[in-house]
Amino acid sequence: MFAIYSLIYTLGFLLLSPRFLYDLVTGGKYASGFGQRLGRLPEFKLNVRPVLWLHCVSVGEANAARPLVDGIKENFPNHRLVISTTTKTGQKLAKDIFAKTADAVFYFPFDWRFSVRRALKHYRPSVVMLMETEIWPNFIREANHAKARICIVNGRLSERSYTRYARFKKSIRRILGYLDLALMQTNADAKRLMELGLRASKVRVSGNLKFDHNVEASENDLTDELRVRFGITADAPLIIAASTHDPEEKWILDAFKEIWKSGGEHLPRLMIAPRHPERFAEVKDLIKSSGFDFVCRGESASSRDKTAEIILLDSIGELRSAYPLAEIVFVGGSLIPHGGQSIFEPAASGRAIITGPNTANFADAVTEFVSKDALVQLESTNETNVVAKLADAFRELLRYDKRRQTLGKNALAVMNNNRGAAGRMIEYLAHVIAPGSNS
Repeated sequence: MFAIYSLIYTLGFLLLSPRFLYDLVTGGKYASGFGQRLGRLPEFKLNVRPVLWLHCVSVGEANAARPLVDGIKENFPNHRLVISTTTKTGQKLAKDIFAKTADAVFYFPFDWRFSVRRALKHYRPSVVMLMETEIWPNFIREANHAKARICIVNGRLSERSYTRYARFKKSIRRILGYLDLALMQTNADAKRLMELGLRASKVRVSGNLKFDHNVEASENDLTDELRVRFGITADAPLIIAASTHDPEEKWILDAFKEIWKSGGEHLPRLMIAPRHPERFAEVKDLIKSSGFDFVCRGESASSRDKTAEIILLDSIGELRSAYPLAEIVFVGGSLIPHGGQSIFEPAASGRAIITGPNTANFADAVTEFVSKDALVQLESTNETNVVAKLADAFRELLRYDKRRQTLGKNALAVMNNNRGAAGRMIEYLAHVIAPGSNS
């Protein structure tokens, strides 16, 4: 089974090799960390302290891992912590936010035995923790052979992912057999993982780390910086379009135009934060063609910053700090069949949140938020009426302050009522990280 998987993985890599080569020349995202992913890692001197390896795929997982990392450092001070990511944006953010807590931040290896073995030999982890059900067959098997204990933390398994894995149930059961512990977000996630073959004795439900979101002092400082630079005031309420995908930006811009055509005393401003940095230039051109005056966060400050109708947040890791400035947050990836992006950060800031109908990535959370009147979810729509539906949703929340405030208050309450996942994870992980110890 592993030989067949490795062959398919290699063929896939070869098919993508022109893109890798292009990015190596141009500095694109696929070239980032290429050497590290082959096993050429930064110097790391081993000592008597055991190493814990936490893998976060990208920005979302790195942000979610913050309370878990704090708990690990507090409860297991005699251990070293190394953190890997897959994406370029995740790597940059992890280096920023874990600079004082991680002993190393590096790129996760390609899933070949030779590159995985090099990484495992380099760091010699006693425990490997994979955020949100990252199943890499060669890595998991080799980590087991290297005597590391393997855990899934903050695990989730959507119905769509379960269906895909279930096609290879025998192979997945074998891979899952190497796991020592799976800490899943919900009962439904746990049930799906057990149906794929993981023994119930290895599965626990610990909640979702994203409910444990805490605003750090540095983020408050950045919020103040953004407020002053861009002149954010209640006289021009800010709408943030967060983590958007193509073609959501066009629809949002068209809806924004409809609001401005309607007129009113306090016309809103719009901040757009595309999900993928490689699309910043594309979205900038789209905004430029909209006819609105706009500015970019990544450019030098100017007098236009305080008056431009649209702000492009072309930066990494700053969206969390922008949320407290918004009156309304639209969460992207939800108007298209992507599954939606995270609603937790704007909820933690007590913002009124709107999503589209496609939120399978956070189905349980969205269901709870909707049931507690903590989120507005648009009904299923199509390209012919999506702009009108967006414009109507924005207008209603801009018009009715009390409604907006109720949604934000309820969203924050849902967050607070579901806190505690990090503490539960630490309690379960203690039996793996330090068995027989009171650490």
